[in-house]
Amino acid sequence: MTHLDGNAAGGELGEIFAVDVTAATGQCLGCGRVAPVATALAYGQAPGLVLRCPGCDEVLIRVVTAPGRTWLDVRGLAYLQFVE
Repeated sequence: MTHLDGNAAGGELGEIFAVDVTAATGQCLGCGRVAPVATALAYGQAPGLVLRCPGCDEVLIRVVTAPGRTWLDVRGLAYLQFVE
């Protein structure tokens, strides 16, 4: 399965958030790695978008959209930090 970098998630995450989430810093719950979301590995072949940690391959973020609704799962992150 091939992947892109986390910047590929910018469009879908931009539909949910009013800020650029790819510039936010997050901490992986799996390995503790702290890095910008843009450095995550993005997979779009699943039903939805999956972002994985490049350090340990744990799922960080899942986004699934359907007509009139969106599901966002960020349980793979300890936090997301947005800097102005």
